[in-house]
Amino acid sequence: MGNDNSHPFTGPVCPVPLQRYPQILLAHGSGGKLTDQLIRELIAPVFSNPALDPLHDGALVDAGGVRLAFSTDSYVINPIFFPGGDIGRLAVFGTVNDLAMCAARPAWLSAGFIVEEGFPMEDLARVVRSMNEAALQAGVAIVTGDTKVVERGKGDKIYINTAGIGLVPGGRKVSPAAVRPGDAVLINGAIGLHGVAVMSFREGLRFSSQVESDCAPLNTLVEDIYSVSPNVRMLRDPTRGGLASALNEIAREAKRGILLDEHAIPVTEEVRAACELLGLDPLYVANEGKCLVFVSPGDADAVLSAMRKNPAGKGSAIIGTVTETHPGRVTMKTLVGGDRIVDMMSGEQLPRIC
Repeated sequence: MGNDNSHPFTGPVCPVPLQRYPQILLAHGSGGKLTDQLIRELIAPVFSNPALDPLHDGALVDAGGVRLAFSTDSYVINPIFFPGGDIGRLAVFGTVNDLAMCAARPAWLSAGFIVEEGFPMEDLARVVRSMNEAALQAGVAIVTGDTKVVERGKGDKIYINTAGIGLVPGGRKVSPAAVRPGDAVLINGAIGLHGVAVMSFREGLRFSSQVESDCAPLNTLVEDIYSVSPNVRMLRDPTRGGLASALNEIAREAKRGILLDEHAIPVTEEVRAACELLGLDPLYVANEGKCLVFVSPGDADAVLSAMRKNPAGKGSAIIGTVTETHPGRVTMKTLVGGDRIVDMMSGEQLPRIC
């Protein structure tokens, strides 16, 4: 590298994360403000290239005239088995969904395992079987992978990395830049289920009925959406950081305002009660089977109907509108009729949630 002052680590000014935070915090993995800052101000500038710079759920690349989506993710969830899923199921569906949010048809996945010495072999077998079942359900194949073992006490049971490749049909292009005032914002069901399921199980909380993770593949849902509308502007799965953080990212990149209707946002009574007990806001709680859809206003009803016919979209709702006012901001009409600014999550609500 020499003394190239354009390099973020050797230039006259250090990246902001290095100035403010000499060490990594849990909040840097929350999916909120510190994660965003870490990626945009320290990591992304170093690797900058046309495929990476949009910072979408995956990269869109051209391979001999074929448009591909390529994505990768790592899973460190604790506990590894939880109501509604496990780390293996989560790893497969998480990467499948990232590809689907690029409007791609997921096809091939890799699986990398980092296993701690002493981890029960039966638990590993259970995770592997779960991954295979999830891949069959999503219609993808796990075609390559890697396994590493670290010394006892140097890891925490098992971590998994999955990467995936999908094919992008012609004519499909989703981007915050495509979002227009008047576009409808839809979601395919109740929010906060994954985060509450994991946290309540982790902390031993009991409710009148068990909350289960919404962990599910979304690729067939996306295909159903495109079957009724070519005017899909943007797709995003609101995982870490929840609904609020995902919408803030889109609003900022689109340079548009987003107005939510709190009454229209699906939240189960169990999730609402758990969030009140834990001091959480459902808008910031992680999801693993939810999809935000931005679509032209004329197609909103047709898309909503198509989503509700899919098993992953039975609870779909129109929850907001894109506006010209408050560009880059998310606001919400509250249940009591007031207005509220919905900011990106700050800090760490639920560590090790995915």
